[in-house]
Amino acid sequence: MSDQPERGFSEAEFAARTARAQKRMAQRGLAGLLLTTEADLRYFSGFHTLFWQSPTRPWFLFLPAEGKPVAVIPEIGAALMRRTWVEDIRTWNAPTPADDGISLLTELLAPLAGQGATIGIPKGHETHLRMPLGDYERLLASLPGLGVSDCTDLIRSLRMVKSEAEIARIAHVCAIVSSSFAKVPAIAREGQPLEDLFREFRRVMLGQGVDAVPYLVGGAGQGGYRDVISPPSRRPLQAGDVLMMDTGATWDGYFCDFDRNFAIGRADDLSRRAHDVLWRATEAGIEAARPGVTCRELFEAMRKVTARMDPDGSGVGRFGHGLGMQLTEWPSLAAFDETVIEEGMVLTLEPSLGYGEGRVMVHEENIVVRSGGAELLTTRAAPELPVIR
Repeated sequence: MSDQPERGFSEAEFAARTARAQKRMAQRGLAGLLLTTEADLRYFSGFHTLFWQSPTRPWFLFLPAEGKPVAVIPEIGAALMRRTWVEDIRTWNAPTPADDGISLLTELLAPLAGQGATIGIPKGHETHLRMPLGDYERLLASLPGLGVSDCTDLIRSLRMVKSEAEIARIAHVCAIVSSSFAKVPAIAREGQPLEDLFREFRRVMLGQGVDAVPYLVGGAGQGGYRDVISPPSRRPLQAGDVLMMDTGATWDGYFCDFDRNFAIGRADDLSRRAHDVLWRATEAGIEAARPGVTCRELFEAMRKVTARMDPDGSGVGRFGHGLGMQLTEWPSLAAFDETVIEEGMVLTLEPSLGYGEGRVMVHEENIVVRSGGAELLTTRAAPELPVIR
């Protein structure tokens, strides 16, 4: 298991992120960025709380062309925000549905509107606006001179490439969960309801040191499973089942995301072959993941291997994605994504295939791209399908 990093980031980390954003803003002629989602706020401020689970209150961070971010947030978050590097914190007593921060935002942005300036707001793929649409429309109506431009590509270019401090957190949680997966043969057994195994596996991960397990899915079935996102049922594990568990656990706000496959009692030849093909497809992905390669090329390197067993693709959308503060981030390892891979990107390699009569299998590892190629953050799965006897 990797050495545990210090929790939280230095002010220098946030200053560097902000400076990079402001450089790109200057190139685009943007006077600021208005951010509303948990990951974007945390990326630039360090504001980290589970209170985002409540949809009642909106939260805003404005990143100006110069200087530190400005927080416009409910008063309930003021004490926590003061522990970040942000100094300008403007609050209101929320919830106040008639005016949930809109007057404060209008006051902040009015000088820019008077200058006919343009600000950026993320509008593209994998973004959302975390405020009432009616409030957003009212805000813009109150600022008639303000231009709004889509800044999705700007935010994406920053967050896709991780700092060493971010990589250390992802590596740490990957190490914890890799160690936890190694304990599955000791806690899984024939006759055990899948729901009970999932509950026990959560306990193992928490006992090993993860902060939370917000994502744990999988399945089990004779000779293979038939979907990869289901919650567990009370169905007992049976000899001949192929079991898969896929988890996104977190440490200090950063995710791992990988799975492992096991056979219960025995493994049929087709399942063994599927596991072998996916293991080799992942090897091809590890070898291909280098700076300068496109996501499409990385996808095709893995797809070339899986096509030997699954020529039609069985509805394959992508073979992996970015990883960080969110379980899935940009980019996508897919035929449609021409994003050029850069040093410092953290990616999942997640080839899948269909086989037999409606069965599927997925294999996933987490890597960071270095100048010389891929570095595994997860402990590599065994080449052969493990059998729990």
